[in-house]
Amino acid sequence: MLTTLRRAAAKADAKTPATRDRALDGLRALALLSVPVGHWLLGGLTLTGGVLHNASPLGALGFMAPLSWVLQLLGVFFLVGGRASALSWQRAAERGTGARRWLRDRTLRLVRPVLGVAAVWAALVPLLRLLGVPADTVRTGAVLMVQPLWYIGMYLVLTALTPLCVKFGAWSRGWGAGLLLAAVAAVDLLRYGPWGAAMPGWLGLLNLLPGWLFAYQLGVDWAHGRIARAGAGLLALGGAALFAVLLLVFHYPASMVGVPGAARTNSHPPSLLVPALASVQGGAAMLLKDRLGRALRRPLLWLPVVVVNLGAMTIFCWHQSAMFLTALAGSRLGGAVPGLTTAPDSGLWALERLAWLPVFGLVLALIGSRARRFDGPWPSRAWRAVAGAGAALFAAYALGAV
Repeated sequence: MLTTLRRAAAKADAKTPATRDRALDGLRALALLSVPVGHWLLGGLTLTGGVLHNASPLGALGFMAPLSWVLQLLGVFFLVGGRASALSWQRAAERGTGARRWLRDRTLRLVRPVLGVAAVWAALVPLLRLLGVPADTVRTGAVLMVQPLWYIGMYLVLTALTPLCVKFGAWSRGWGAGLLLAAVAAVDLLRYGPWGAAMPGWLGLLNLLPGWLFAYQLGVDWAHGRIARAGAGLLALGGAALFAVLLLVFHYPASMVGVPGAARTNSHPPSLLVPALASVQGGAAMLLKDRLGRALRRPLLWLPVVVVNLGAMTIFCWHQSAMFLTALAGSRLGGAVPGLTTAPDSGLWALERLAWLPVFGLVLALIGSRARRFDGPWPSRAWRAVAGAGAALFAAYALGAV
């Protein structure tokens, strides 16, 4: 087994171009893996009257909130995405590739897997109903699948803004992310300050773009050499100080993800706590990049990074389905299964859920072995038409139209 693994690692290492930025791939893989682990640990399902319902442990287990500080690595993901997109845009411009073609190619890489998972769910919904699965359980699974897809839409918006981010970074001389931070702070002051009661509910939506663009702009400026090592250290320390002040002085919610029943949330739309955490994560990533790159020269460490990056969109699009299908199978056993379909309301549940993570990972790997075909170019127009029609049908179901 070890010999086979070493051979696979040596083969992956040999195929990697010398110019490949391994540290960037490593950061991307780390951020990507945090998504399923975060959803699997900070999300739950309960079986009530034979029906599966979404349930969050954060409502009863407040001690798990700090896990979201580690498991929500969207700051790292957007940072890496901004750097990679800026460099890709620069290479495209040097080749004479137009903005429309550049954006089309990058959009297709993101959209194909999303259409694929939606089309499969369009077929899965009636199949599950035919097999006797309650309609409310099927709806729960569909909601779980859709929940993470907001990220794809936001990432597409940021990718489309890459040329403007490059110009913005040059104009602001590397301080563009600071201006975005100030914009988020101004909106939060209006939302949560002395005038908060008089502010309209939609005001928080103004933070959607600057809140998520913050880390992306940092990545763009990093790519163009506008953030030195001292700047990275300042980002990490300044972000940590701001994060602590927001929690301890201004009493922002501790969880980076939504908590059922809570009056405020940090992520939807983003509050000032989001760019504060992204500053910590981004600064640390910049400081550790060279050390990480040297470590990933070792083939056995490089191999899992290659595997995760090759299946990035499959992991992202299918990890919730893997958890749901596992829970669905458990629900057919005749009773609630500890850590899988029991209420997430005790420390014991947290330990039991940890034991299920390898099972979710195995189910995801099995699904991914088939679903990866959606990531690359599709073989024919008929294939694209069927997938598009299926995705449209599922979208209608998710919106309650059918």
